[in-house]
Amino acid sequence: MKCDFCGQEESLPFVCNYCGGAFCADHRLPEAHRCKGDLTQKRTLVVPPTTTITWSDSNYPGSPMIKPGSPFSKVEVRDILIAYLSLGVAFFIALHFSLLANTQLDPFEVLGIAFIAVGPGFVLHELSHKFTARRYGYWAEFRMWPLGLLLALVTSLLGFIFAAPGATYYSGLNVTKQESGRISITGPLTNVAVALVFVPLAVFAGGLWMDIGFYGVFFNIWLALFNMLPIAMLDGAKVFSWSKSRWVLLFVPLAIAFFFFLGG
Repeated sequence: MKCDFCGQEESLPFVCNYCGGAFCADHRLPEAHRCKGDLTQKRTLVVPPTTTITWSDSNYPGSPMIKPGSPFSKVEVRDILIAYLSLGVAFFIALHFSLLANTQLDPFEVLGIAFIAVGPGFVLHELSHKFTARRYGYWAEFRMWPLGLLLALVTSLLGFIFAAPGATYYSGLNVTKQESGRISITGPLTNVAVALVFVPLAVFAGGLWMDIGFYGVFFNIWLALFNMLPIAMLDGAKVFSWSKSRWVLLFVPLAIAFFFFLGG
């Protein structure tokens, strides 16, 4: 694809969220390509064009076309499903074979706990990033991270899980620190909300449903706490950079709740 301004062939063009044109790296900014869009208006969502680079060709997540009326591409749906299944298997292994495993549960019950307790929190975490970014007018899609999936499976054999199966990528011009922080914090907050949904099962249900409720609360608190660590590539780093007070207000209660569960 050629740059709309200089005509240079560009395999992975930048899309202007004001005028909708496709440009090379040198002319991606509005002032560089003499943007004819109204820069005073709120940015509108522009779906990136198809490119000659795909997920398998590059470390960049790529941006395949999305069908009109659908917020998801086939690649994104595929990656979410693979990441969800891999994370479920990882938690099944950690639960069933770790020293902390509940030996009173049979493998099928443990598998059900892993997929019901973990799956909703993971999927909703990523979708909250996606739709918050789209609300600001940015392109956003989830992409699995093959190495992260492998690490989740390997570490599950040790009784804990490095839960980084992928990430929601978003792109657009002039993403502010505040927007980035808000996009990032929605993931852990979603995990907190999902944990609260599991609380009634953990408190009032019995048998297998009580176990599902307990692990639903525990895993979602753990996912939120892990993602709030102020480490590059995790949500916590962007939230910490945006607002240290908000980071503390969320991270500290999560840490207390997590260690409460460990102590219990």
